[in-house]
Amino acid sequence: MARTARELLEGVTGQLAPDPHANRLLPLIARGAAQPGTLAALALEQRHVIAADHRAFVHLAERSAAGTKESAPDPASAAFFELLAEGEAVAADRLGAFAAAVGAGEAQAAEYEPLADCQAYPAYVAWLALNGEPADVVLALGANVAAWGGYCETIAEALRRHYGFDDEACGFFDLFAAPAPDLEARALAAVQAGLDADRISRDEVLRQGRLLQAYESRFWHALWELDQRVA
Repeated sequence: MARTARELLEGVTGQLAPDPHANRLLPLIARGAAQPGTLAALALEQRHVIAADHRAFVHLAERSAAGTKESAPDPASAAFFELLAEGEAVAADRLGAFAAAVGAGEAQAAEYEPLADCQAYPAYVAWLALNGEPADVVLALGANVAAWGGYCETIAEALRRHYGFDDEACGFFDLFAAPAPDLEARALAAVQAGLDADRISRDEVLRQGRLLQAYESRFWHALWELDQRVA
């Protein structure tokens, strides 16, 4: 086990870093080759993901603060999940401008059928919210957040360069692409508290992290397949 929270967080993030070639849709967006319908589907799928993740993070914050029969309250993890939940609320507000830019408004959302592979990720996050040890989940999510932020940075740049989107339409992706020092500080505090209380199972963290990354990959692959069908 790593001696400090930073060593553990960086080590886990390194181990769980995704294959740079796993996301087949990202290069299409990066060069402006993704179909408009695919971008619309991305907005519509994110509408469901954000709503589900917000509820999951609120529940994780409440579970952490209250403790369980098996473990004492974990205020440091609660603070981390509270900030994640706040971020999802902001993301929900910003998603609207991107959705409008790609023609994915309320009428389209009402008729849209989510793709199962795109919704596997939030389903697993919900499972973690019910069953995961909060300090373990902080670590597993931390690795995935790093990968997601990199994807969003690439997409935000491509939307401006190739699709002519303005700052408001790119705001959803800018939010996740931007550095998040407060979130990192809370993650480190939660991991350190977990280490001090001997709550963290590295094996469990890696298992959860691998599943999160696999479901993340399925999200993008489903949209890539959709893009190939409409190309």
